[in-house]
Amino acid sequence: MGAPAPPRRPSSGRDAGWLVGADLVAVALAFIGQIVLTHALLAEHYGWMVLAIDLFASLFLVIDLGLPTLLARDGSRAPELVRPAIWRIYRLQLLMSVPFVVIALVLHPQNWINLNPPSSVLIFAGLIALAHVASYAPRSGLRVLGEARLEAVSKVVERLVTALGYVTLFYQGSTSVVAYTAVFFAGAVVGWLLALVLVILRAPVNTGPMDWSRLNPSWASNKWLLYAALPFAITLGVLPYVVRIEKFMIAGSQGSEVAAVFHVAQLAWLAGLVVPAAMRAALLPVLGASRGDEFQSRREMEKALDMSFGLLPFGLYGGALLVAVFAPIAFPSEYLDSTYGASAVDLFYVLLFGWAMTLMATPTYTAVMAGVNSWRFTQFIVLVLVVAVVLGGLFILAAPSNASQRLYGAAVASSMTASCLLVFSWTMSGSLNRVIQRRDDWLLMLLCTTFAVVGFVTHTYWWVFGLPLFMFAPRGWKAMRSTLG
Repeated sequence: MGAPAPPRRPSSGRDAGWLVGADLVAVALAFIGQIVLTHALLAEHYGWMVLAIDLFASLFLVIDLGLPTLLARDGSRAPELVRPAIWRIYRLQLLMSVPFVVIALVLHPQNWINLNPPSSVLIFAGLIALAHVASYAPRSGLRVLGEARLEAVSKVVERLVTALGYVTLFYQGSTSVVAYTAVFFAGAVVGWLLALVLVILRAPVNTGPMDWSRLNPSWASNKWLLYAALPFAITLGVLPYVVRIEKFMIAGSQGSEVAAVFHVAQLAWLAGLVVPAAMRAALLPVLGASRGDEFQSRREMEKALDMSFGLLPFGLYGGALLVAVFAPIAFPSEYLDSTYGASAVDLFYVLLFGWAMTLMATPTYTAVMAGVNSWRFTQFIVLVLVVAVVLGGLFILAAPSNASQRLYGAAVASSMTASCLLVFSWTMSGSLNRVIQRRDDWLLMLLCTTFAVVGFVTHTYWWVFGLPLFMFAPRGWKAMRSTLG
């Protein structure tokens, strides 16, 4: 009889492959859903739905408490404790959710951005946010068990349920923003419950004493656990605004219709962000497990950086091509012909530069997240948010005088914020020396990316001078292959 197969362990390349693939499928389904929404709903109603979901997602994410991130960082050290850790996380999150829900009911945060949809839309938006928060712990559990493939399944199923619901309502002739928001909630619940069932089925049973210190000494008591997670909780309370602050500023100054145009521009950009997000999700457990082993940590960082360089040209040119070809087919003309101030396609091209900078920052800001000092990552995100608020105030609220200038200002502010994120991640992860060692690669990346984006924005052939980026592809593929297994 052969020896039993060894338990699966996290692998940055393999898991990133599963998560990137699943996220791209999920984003494609979400994109189909957004196309349906833009055709089924008035621009104002579409803006209501988008802004309500974004608003409550931003407000309620702090209920996460940073605990799933700690589980992702520490869970691979003691897989048999993953299942009890999830139930422990849920108990703490449930206690924390009560005051935040009460605060939301009392303060009416929708008034802060001049949002006045039906109350049922706001209720469903809040429930969607809570369901998503609940899904993070089991998905982190699957990842540290080496089962990123099952996490991927839960994400795809969630989006599939949502997209099919939207299509069903559309062909029934529904134009109710409440009905579409309810479908979004149904998809979120299905994705959460599926992830929870899968992690319960796959997690090994703990047969020994409940020694939480095997994960990390901070897990020994709730007090120390919450203290250790506090930096991540604060970070999660801040992080959503880094991406959404420009949209909220536009909504507050120009209304939900103009904000809806910026959201359409962000759709493909956000779709592209699933690549760095999946890389971060796969890299975090690996860096967490190798914390203290400088050689192993450096090797994983170099592989992740090579993957980032290799993926950059495909995301940059592939994204531009897809949006140029399919956006006019997919979305109503008012989102593309400057009816509300600018074309969503042209705004997307400006945002592409920020996507590239975010992708390239992924290895270094994940290293900050996985470091011993969790507060350093909090400082990092708060610093990025301060930059985003300042740039948003300058480019959206202060200087511009009309919707067109504010939309383009928002796109420029977003890309400049992403550039600052890259530089801050170099400094705070202690990677400046490695950046200097590979300065030729970095300079080529920056120069070619700039040429490509300028060409896309101006509709000229300057993009041709960005093609040398494809020279990074073989090295990226080699790095990906070395982590598969």
